[in-house]
Amino acid sequence: MSSNWDPMSRTILVVEDDHDMRATLAAVLQAEGFVVVQAGNGHDALLMLRQGLRPCLILLDLMMPLMNGWQFIVERTKDSELANLPVVVMSANAIGGLPVPAADFLAKPMRLQALLAVVAKKCSVH
Repeated sequence: MSSNWDPMSRTILVVEDDHDMRATLAAVLQAEGFVVVQAGNGHDALLMLRQGLRPCLILLDLMMPLMNGWQFIVERTKDSELANLPVVVMSANAIGGLPVPAADFLAKPMRLQALLAVVAKKCSVH
């Protein structure tokens, strides 16, 4: 089954309820040449993906209102068009192993180098 996911895409979806954190992530990633799409919760992010957005990476907070990161991952996994999009979970809480399908984990507060390394790896940046 083919996917519409384009690993060469320069678009990153940031799903984070904290406005300041979203804005900071967007500014950093835009400075690195990425197009950043922002969502304040998993529900809004899922709508964007279902409307055709295909980012090279989804940066996903776990603790959010309306639809949290765990719920977002469950719903995304149910949709074959979205299930293979890489997700990097961001959380202030250390989670031992990832009990959900995620490409990677970034602890908050994030180190800039760690963020950029994960993005470069997942978005085929050379």
